[in-house]
Amino acid sequence: MKKLFLLLSFLAMTFAGCAQKTPETINFIVASDMGRHGESEQKNIAEIMARFVEQNNTEFLAVAGDPIHDNGVQSTDDEEWTLKIENVYTSTSLHAIPWYVVSGNHEYNGSVQAILDYSNVSKRWNAPARYFTKERAIGTTGQKALFVFIDTSPLIDKYRNSEKYSDAGEQDMERQLYWLDSVLMVSNNHWKIVVGHHPVYATTNKDESERTDMQQRVGEILENRKADVYICGHIHNFQHIKPEGSKVHYVVNSAASNSRPIHEPNFRGLAFANADPGFMSCTVGEKTLNFSFTNHRNEQVYSYTIEKP
Repeated sequence: MKKLFLLLSFLAMTFAGCAQKTPETINFIVASDMGRHGESEQKNIAEIMARFVEQNNTEFLAVAGDPIHDNGVQSTDDEEWTLKIENVYTSTSLHAIPWYVVSGNHEYNGSVQAILDYSNVSKRWNAPARYFTKERAIGTTGQKALFVFIDTSPLIDKYRNSEKYSDAGEQDMERQLYWLDSVLMVSNNHWKIVVGHHPVYATTNKDESERTDMQQRVGEILENRKADVYICGHIHNFQHIKPEGSKVHYVVNSAASNSRPIHEPNFRGLAFANADPGFMSCTVGEKTLNFSFTNHRNEQVYSYTIEKP
């Protein structure tokens, strides 16, 4: 009986200790520009991501658009889901965390509604709407981080005015911009992190009109409402941009499959650029936000920490 009492006491103290141990940071990763049947380093990067998640108490994966190159999907039964997602991201660790997903321009080549509806098929897939928010507590400090996921294709005239991009032109652009402005304005969260597919700033040979539209429509809101970070994809390489006078860090995540070369910037504020494919990891604490770029060789090629009182 005495031995049983001691064992129960030990277990009680052990579980009490576990209950009190609360992570003091929010850890998440970012992937974008992904689905290529596992080719162009996609399968390799998926395995590196899986090991990272296992080792770093990762809470979720933010998918910053274009999870399924090149033509999106037509329905939840489309074989592209199996070929480009389920057969590639097979590890237990990548099934154990939620994926928060926004669409990119390639999803607008198919059915964006199918991207949303896949949330009812896959437990890890979370696309509750074309744009949405998530909130996370930072340990037991009382501080919180707000994550705002936006749908950028309908905010750019190039996509709105082309029949190639399904229903982009039918989306209410002003409604989404009003929503973004309102969400950031009323938030008293310590960190405000916005995730979309298209960049506000980037060095690239893609149409400049994409970034001009994003600067005028999204960039102004991010600056006025004091967002901390805007994370995107689309360019297929790593970039960290802090324009002169800007309050916001603009971070471009590289492709999780097929990267592209760096182009000479035509603006000031490019702090870092790297042409490797890979993914991004973030650690959000009470006073610091760190983001790091990891390439297809599992090398951390860049790391930066934002400090905030």
